[in-house]
Amino acid sequence: MGIYDEHLDRNAANYQPLTPLTHLERAAAVFPDHVAVIHGAQRLTYAAFYRRSRALASALSAHGVARGETVAVMLSNTPAMLEAHHGVPMLGAVLLSINTRLDAEIIAFQLRHSEAKVVIVDREFSAVMAQALDKLGARLLVVDYDDPEFPLDAPAAKGARIGTLDYEALVSSGDPDFAWTMPRDEWDAISLNYTSGTTGNPKGVVYHHRGAALMGYANVVAAQMGRHPVYLWTLPMFHCNGWCFPWTLSVQAGTHVCLRWVRAKAMYDAIADHGVTHLCGAPIVMATLVNAPEAEKRPFTQTVTFNTAAAPPPQSVLAGMREAGFEVTHLYGLTETYGPAVVNEWKAAWNALEPAARAAQTARQGVRYTALEALSVRDPKTMESVPADGETIGEVMFRGNIVMRGYLKNPEASAEAFAGGWFHSGDLGVLHEDGYIELKDRAKDIIISGGENISSIEVENALYEHPAVASAAVVAKPDEKWGETPLAFVELKPGRTASEAELMEHCRTKLARFKCPKEIRFSEIPKTSTGKIQKYVLRKMAG
Repeated sequence: MGIYDEHLDRNAANYQPLTPLTHLERAAAVFPDHVAVIHGAQRLTYAAFYRRSRALASALSAHGVARGETVAVMLSNTPAMLEAHHGVPMLGAVLLSINTRLDAEIIAFQLRHSEAKVVIVDREFSAVMAQALDKLGARLLVVDYDDPEFPLDAPAAKGARIGTLDYEALVSSGDPDFAWTMPRDEWDAISLNYTSGTTGNPKGVVYHHRGAALMGYANVVAAQMGRHPVYLWTLPMFHCNGWCFPWTLSVQAGTHVCLRWVRAKAMYDAIADHGVTHLCGAPIVMATLVNAPEAEKRPFTQTVTFNTAAAPPPQSVLAGMREAGFEVTHLYGLTETYGPAVVNEWKAAWNALEPAARAAQTARQGVRYTALEALSVRDPKTMESVPADGETIGEVMFRGNIVMRGYLKNPEASAEAFAGGWFHSGDLGVLHEDGYIELKDRAKDIIISGGENISSIEVENALYEHPAVASAAVVAKPDEKWGETPLAFVELKPGRTASEAELMEHCRTKLARFKCPKEIRFSEIPKTSTGKIQKYVLRKMAG
C-alpha cells in the first residue's frame, strides 16, 4: 500500500459510471434550441429530443419494462430509432435493433433468444414482423410506428397495423420530465446486436454503457467532427447501433438528418439543403453518389467526410468522390467491437504518391481507434505477434474497452472469442512496418456486400436443399457497386439439370434477397485429396 492507495477512495463526487446518455443530457442543457433531428418537414430541437426520449422511457416503464429487460425495435433511420437509442437505456433496459432485411424465422429467433418484452415496428416491416410473431408464439407488447413523413411515391408500401398501441400514443402517455436513471455500473448492458450467424443461429453481441460512451468521443476524433456537425443517416442504425453515431452526435451537439432509403437524389438534396458534413456507409453508397445521373446531383460548397468500412472501395470510386467534394476515411471493425475500431489515419505525405502506391495505402485497414487499448496480428495457436513485415499472415485481434461484454447465453462462444486475453476477430491479416494492419482474408468466409455480412455457409446450405445440387461453394466476387457479392460454384448430380435462373429463384425462397448469389457458375469444384473444397482456387477464379 502506498500513500496514493490510502484515503483516496471512489465516491459519488469523484466517480460516476460512463454512459452515452449524459451526452444527450448535456447537449439539451447547453444547446436546447439547436436542431437535433431533421426528418422531412419535421424538426426536433435538443430540448424536444431529450424530452421525447425521457417520455419514451417513462411510458415503457409504465408498461412494465424493467432494468435488464430487452426492448426490440425494427425501424428505419427515423426519429423513433434515435429516441429508442436513448429512451430504452434510460430505464436500464437493453435495446435490440433488428436488421430490417431479415426473414421471419431469424426475427423470431432473435425475439425469443433475447426474451424481448416489447417490440416497436415500422409499418413498412409489419408483414414480416407479423409472420415472426406468429412463429414466436409468445405474447409481448407490439407498438406500431407510423412514419408521418412516409412519402406517397415510396419504393415500399406501409403494411397493416399489427400492434395494440401506436408509437406516438405511447410517447404521449409518458412523462417528458421523467427522472431517468444512470446505469448502476458502466458495465451494464446498453444494447444487443446479433451477428449474421456464420454457423447455425446468430450470436447476440452485448454492448455496455462504458464502451458506447467512449465510442462517442472516439468517433468525434476519427471523423474529425467540430462543433455542430450535420450527419446524414445513410448507414442503417440497426447495424452495430449505427456504429454508435446515434449517441456520438450529442457530444458536439450535431444534427441528425434522417433518411429512410439510400437514393442519390435524396442524398444530394440533404447535403445541399442541410449542409451535411458527415455520413457513413458501404462502398455502394459512394458508388450511388458518384454514378448518379447529373439531373439528380446538386452542387455544395462544404467538404463532406465520408466514413466507409467493408471492402476497400475501388480507386475509380475514390477518385470520383474526391472530385465531387467528399473526403473518404476507411474504417474497419466488427459487431463485437461496437462497429469501427480501426481507422486508416491518412498522412499528408501519401498525397504525393503515385496512384498505385496511394491505392496500396488506401487499401489498408489502419491503426487502432483512440478508444481501443490494443490492436494486434497474432498466431492464433501460439498467441505470438507476427513480424511487422507486411507478409506474415496472422489473426487480427483486439483488446480494450470497445470490445463487447460477450455473447448472450453463449459462454462457450465467449470463451473461444476471448481466448488468451484477446478478442479473436476471425479475420486474417498482416502487420506493416509502420504499424498499420491490412486484411488478407476472412477466416470464416464472410462476404461483405453493401456493408452487410453474408455467410457463405448459409448460402451453400440453401443451394444444397435443391434436389439437383451435388456440391456447392460460395465465395466473394469483387463488385464495383456492392464491394463484394456472393458467387456460387455448383456441381449438379449426374442426370439432373437445373438452370442458373432456377437455382437463384430457389435461393430466394430460402434466404433474404441480399444474401442470394448474384451469379452461379456450373463447373467441377476443386477439392483436396480428403474432399475439402479449395476455396482459395475459387477466389482466384472469381477474380
